[in-house]
Amino acid sequence: MPIDLEAEYNNRARVPEHPAILAKLDVDAAAYRAKAPKAEIGLRYGPGERQVIDLFPSGAAKAPLAMFIHGGYWRTNHCSSYSHLAEHLNARGIDVAVAGYDLCPQVKLGDIIAEMRAAVLFLWRKRRQRVFVFGHSAGGHLAACMVATHWQKLAADAPDDLVPAAYAISGLYDLTPMLSVSMNQELRLDENQARAASPLFWDVPPGRILDVVVGGIESDEFRRQSRIIADGWQDKMRTRYAEIPGANHFTVIDPMSDPDSEMVQRVVELARQTAAMKL
Repeated sequence: MPIDLEAEYNNRARVPEHPAILAKLDVDAAAYRAKAPKAEIGLRYGPGERQVIDLFPSGAAKAPLAMFIHGGYWRTNHCSSYSHLAEHLNARGIDVAVAGYDLCPQVKLGDIIAEMRAAVLFLWRKRRQRVFVFGHSAGGHLAACMVATHWQKLAADAPDDLVPAAYAISGLYDLTPMLSVSMNQELRLDENQARAASPLFWDVPPGRILDVVVGGIESDEFRRQSRIIADGWQDKMRTRYAEIPGANHFTVIDPMSDPDSEMVQRVVELARQTAAMKL
């Protein structure tokens, strides 16, 4: 029986309560910004309207630096809805940059990958330290793209392993199924573009780290997407695959709001490992 890709990739239809979940993100994010007076909001890393970074310092000396990338199928959402994901990382001495990007169809998906690379290089030139990247949904895809980038091909002043580790939550890594779903009217991918934007098919630099996690009650396709990148990269990278029991595509990031969760602990661990590497 053929797979109903439209249903498998339509997370909002699968989770009818998503409007309330998304609304709570905005409330929690605004609340954290209000109690983070030293945050640098709206740092501009490029000319696009959404090419901004909100930087939340922990106050710790020589703090590790983590960059979060939001989701929304590369078409919706804004970095300002995710400020609160910095809270428990800040409390553990991790500085957090929450990065935004321009959206499809105003730009193409390949442009968004380039924007995230520009954001990482902006942080490198501002801080002169490696960056640990984590992201959710489309941001999970973009996090994988960052850890799979050969950075010295883009910037001679940066270490080639500028992003040595990433943590990808409910991402997509083979974008060819997007060719068969209605949202491609906005993504505007053809087969060549879909493969070019799929990190699963990239020449992966060796020795880096990728954790992939996905909600235990997400669609078969979303769980498959995480498994194939963990399996496909394991010969060159240290990969991990995990499912969050009972989590759907939207609640899968809820553990970031629990200071004692395995997710927070692992993100802190990877950020510290990144910071400990000698330049």
